Amino acid sequence: MGETVEFPSNGQTATGYLATPSSGSGPGVVVIQEWWGLVQHIKDVCDRFAREGFTALAVDLYHGETTTEPDEAAKIMMEMDVPRAARDMSGAVQWLAASDRTVGEGVGVVGYCMGGGLALYLATLRPEVRATVVYYGVIPWESVKPDFARLNGPVLGHWASRDTFNAPAKVEELEQEISNAGHHVEFYWYDAEHAFFNDSRPEVHAPEESQLSWDRTLAFFRLQLVPR
Repeated sequence: MGETVEFPSNGQTATGYLATPSSGSGPGVVVIQEWWGLVQHIKDVCDRFAREGFTALAVDLYHGETTTEPDEAAKIMMEMDVPRAARDMSGAVQWLAASDRTVGEGVGVVGYCMGGGLALYLATLRPEVRATVVYYGVIPWESVKPDFARLNGPVLGHWASRDTFNAPAKVEELEQEISNAGHHVEFYWYDAEHAFFNDSRPEVHAPEESQLSWDRTLAFFRLQLVPR
């Protein structure tokens, strides 16, 4: 269903995984990876979106590198060139929004773990982003301070009550910041662990909570992105 694509990134080239619905086009969604890299799970998420009628593009922020080791993933994440990642993500938004495989005005963005924080950051950089979904990810880089006043659409968040990476107080602070900036934000909490949506990790995957969050995500994107 999916394919590897290249797109411009501020004078350079970035790559990603693109999944297109059987109809040939649909509302666009940019998918931002977890700290493992652009692994099969993220490609599967793109395929799932395509089966639901969306055109989904996952950006390869590690440029071909992936890992299954948490310590290595944390190291790669913290050493990531965030300005370059921002350029790559921005390029993905621009390319997808202009593609003949995308319908409607603007695109949505969804990110998981590390990608959740990056999805929010990206939404403040590109006015084409009309809807943002965050899965259990606050921004881990001290240097990145998004201006939430620049959001151009609502935010939906999915958080795990037994998450050891994201303290509830930090999540509530994030929710308040977005709200104070004048934007609609809706955060849901699930009785689950961090990364509960990742069905390639049975030790943390929570099937019922995952399905509920998926249903909410689809409804949110359909409301915000499907042309009326």
